[in-house]
Amino acid sequence: MLAKFTRFNLQLNRLSRMSSCALDRIIANNKAAEETLAALKREFSSIKDEVISRKITEIQKENDDLRKQVEAAKQQLIQLEVANGKKQISLPNQNNPVQSQEVPKVEAVKEQEKPQPAKKEKAEKPKKEKAPAAEKAAPALEVIDVGRLDMRIGKIVEVGRHPDADSLYLEKIDCGEENPRTVVSGLVKHVPIEEMQNRMVIVLCNLKPAKMRGVLSEAMVMCASSPDKVEIMDPPQGSVPGDLVSCDGITRNPDQPFMNPKKKVFETVAPDLKVNDDLIGTYKGAKLFVEGKGPIKSQTLKNVNIK
Repeated sequence: MLAKFTRFNLQLNRLSRMSSCALDRIIANNKAAEETLAALKREFSSIKDEVISRKITEIQKENDDLRKQVEAAKQQLIQLEVANGKKQISLPNQNNPVQSQEVPKVEAVKEQEKPQPAKKEKAEKPKKEKAPAAEKAAPALEVIDVGRLDMRIGKIVEVGRHPDADSLYLEKIDCGEENPRTVVSGLVKHVPIEEMQNRMVIVLCNLKPAKMRGVLSEAMVMCASSPDKVEIMDPPQGSVPGDLVSCDGITRNPDQPFMNPKKKVFETVAPDLKVNDDLIGTYKGAKLFVEGKGPIKSQTLKNVNIK
């Protein structure tokens, strides 16, 4: 029993010595690692300082080069100005007051600095009093009438629903020009699409183009309109795209390329555009017609406005 205890004690001592050696090795390794880490930090700091210093040197060199380029450009500009006769005026600097710059080719400056002969003062002549005008001409008044509207005959060559508005048609109308005009009309509730296709219409062509639900409308289809019903105005028989609509007794002189919205030309004329008892379109009672072909008409509506 004593022998076993002795052996156990020896083994315990051996293990203790081994643990102590292992602990010493760990402590030594840890110390070496700390020293290595400190050395790496010092080396990294040294490298960083060196890189920063190098970068600062490069930037300073670039700044010096740029400063030289700016100075050279400034001198070149001064030479060009002096050569073209522009006098140079130096501005004082707080640290180093700048003297007048001497630049080659100063002949123009010298020429300017020559004393000029004194100008003789002209004796003032007595002003003649203008006789008062007997009467100033009154400014001409701008005439606003239906003659300033560019109404033409058109043919609907293509029609469909507006992609973003259920109540609007999107039409292509041939007005006798190189390309058909795009027109947006709010006629879905009043005229079936079948009656729109290939239909002859009267088109107001010099309204300023305006977007309607994202589509640029370049004209307006003229219609007879009441609170309950809307009818497209019909051209006379034999009309073709591009025929002009005129008014009895009024010279046709439409605003081009379009009426100025600020002058409210159409808004002023529109209340007097009406259909009479004979279904004929009129302006202040005078017939609207196509030369040599006849008047424009509604189908059934009488004594209503044309819009």
